[in-house]
Amino acid sequence: MRIALGLQYNGAVFSGWQTQPSGNTIQDYLEKALLAFIGEGATPVKTITAGRTDAGVHALGQVVHFDTEIDRTEASWVKGVNAFLPRSMAVTWAKVVPNDFDARYSAFERTYCYSLLVGTQLAPLVEGRAGHLLLPQGKSLDLLAMQQAAAYLIGEHDFSSFRSSECQSKTPVKTLYAVDIKQDGPWIYFVIRGNAFLHHMVRNLVGSLLTVGMGKESAEWLKVVLEAKNRQLASPTFMADGLYLLRVSYPD
Repeated sequence: MRIALGLQYNGAVFSGWQTQPSGNTIQDYLEKALLAFIGEGATPVKTITAGRTDAGVHALGQVVHFDTEIDRTEASWVKGVNAFLPRSMAVTWAKVVPNDFDARYSAFERTYCYSLLVGTQLAPLVEGRAGHLLLPQGKSLDLLAMQQAAAYLIGEHDFSSFRSSECQSKTPVKTLYAVDIKQDGPWIYFVIRGNAFLHHMVRNLVGSLLTVGMGKESAEWLKVVLEAKNRQLASPTFMADGLYLLRVSYPD
């Protein structure tokens, strides 16, 4: 049968999702936990994920699937697998799904949130869990300018200007449905919803939006960068610390 799992994890302590020789990845720990729960002598489990998050990136709503001959209740999958996982990650739900369900290719929408703390001093207690931007006393981000710039990103575009050189996507053309930028005191939240994302795309967009917010470029500059399809024109990739995969959406 095919099982889908929901995952949460603190990405600060892992080397990203995808398995590596070091073994310090979310996929490595999850597959070891699944094998331990299933039992000695069982066939190793291969998991497929909705989004291969980078080192330092977190998840509240990651989704994976795997195939198994082991019959357990959905509640047992949650409790049993969690017993073998480190405390920095957890299975939040489990569901038996049709055999044609694919955590990656069945998804029609993904939502990311970048959480940014803006201030004049570093905040050690959020280190690794939020991005930070140090500004001189009396300076602040121009929220309206960033919102105006974000409007140019909505719709179907070639996002080559915001694509990592290591990206393996077959096409740079993606569709963004919403880019919401909200402020709550010293916190700025970038909530970006789209059908799919390129490698480093969200962090590259955040970096460029902050360039606008700091007054270094106009809102219209982001439109020029987008249309140029040239990574060299956009801002550097922003830190991974504040990026969260919020949820992945599937047809009913």
